[in-house]
Amino acid sequence: MIDLLTTHYNYVASILLFGIGLYVVMGSRNLVKKIIGMNIFQVGIFLFFVTTGYVDGGAPPVVGHGEEAFVSPLPHVLILTAIVVGVSLTAVALALVIRIYDGYGSLDEDVIKEVQVDD
Repeated sequence: MIDLLTTHYNYVASILLFGIGLYVVMGSRNLVKKIIGMNIFQVGIFLFFVTTGYVDGGAPPVVGHGEEAFVSPLPHVLILTAIVVGVSLTAVALALVIRIYDGYGSLDEDVIKEVQVDD
């Protein structure tokens, strides 16, 4: 069991990042902390996809490299796209948080719900 954890530490790290991100998103009442938790969860997903795309002793998929095992470029391309989408999503979420703070005067979910009920 210990040998499995030491050889596949990337999977362990991605599972830890999943757990930490999910805990922060589910357990926090502050909207900025939820955005940070979402970003931690995204990093766990990125690490998982890059790790699954790794081929031990693999060569780049270029003509003329012989009969070696080739590495698929698809996971890396998907992660590059996901990073761009993640940064854009974070920017939009932070802009919405600023508007929510201007409108309600708080970033706590409970306070925002109380203000909505009072209106």
